Amino acid sequence: MNPRDAVAADPASATTRVALVDDHALVREGVREILESQDDMVVVSEAANSGDAIAQVARHRPDVVLLDVELPDGEPTDTVTRMRALSPSSQIIMLSMYDGPQLLRRLINAGIRGYLLKSVCGDELLAAVRSVHRGSDRMVLAVSRDSLARMQGITENVLSARELEILELVAQALSNGQISTRLTITEATVKRHLRNVFAKLGAVSRIDAVNKAIAASLIAPPHDQSCHRHRAG
Repeated sequence: MNPRDAVAADPASATTRVALVDDHALVREGVREILESQDDMVVVSEAANSGDAIAQVARHRPDVVLLDVELPDGEPTDTVTRMRALSPSSQIIMLSMYDGPQLLRRLINAGIRGYLLKSVCGDELLAAVRSVHRGSDRMVLAVSRDSLARMQGITENVLSARELEILELVAQALSNGQISTRLTITEATVKRHLRNVFAKLGAVSRIDAVNKAIAASLIAPPHDQSCHRHRAG
C-alpha cells in the first residue's frame, strides 16, 4: 500500500469538518481563524441562530459542531436534540460564558460531547475538537471547579436515552404494561430499565424516581401536572 494512502485512511489524520454556531460575528471570526490555522481542520458552515444552524448541520453533516449556549431563537437542549436526530455522527461541543450544573446536566443527557467556557485558550479548543472527532469515549469538560464538584458522578450516573424515555412515561402515570406497549418492548425490559433508574438515582419508588429526576432537571414536569396546578390556582 502506498504510504500516502495509509495516511489518508487513518481517521485520526483526516480533515475535521467543523460547523460554527454563535450569534456574534466577531466570535465566529475568531474561532474560525483558530481552527483554520490548522492543516487538519476546515469550517464548513456558520450560523447565527438555532434555526439556520440546524438546517446547515442537516445539509453539511459536520464532524464537530461548536454551538453557543445562548442563541436568540432556541433552547440549547432542544437545538442539540434536533441536530443529533438529523446528523447522529456530528459531535457537539457547547461554548458558554457560564457553566451552571443543571444546564450542563441537561445537555449531557441530550448528547453533547463537550462543554467549554469561552475563556479557554485556542490550544484547549483545538484539543477538544480533535478529541471528540477521534471518537474518544471521554466527555470533554472545561468548567469551573465548583461546577465539577456539584456535578460529581454525573457521567457515571447519567440516565440512558431509553431510561429517560421510560421515566418520562412513568411521570405520565403509565403502567409497566402500557409503557411496554408504547415502546414496543417487553414488560420485563421495562422493569429492568426501572431497576437501573432506581439504582442510579437512589430512588425507592416510581414517584421518588420521578421527583428526583425532575429536581435534577433530567426530565420535565408532566404537562398534566402543570395544567392541574394552573387550574387549581
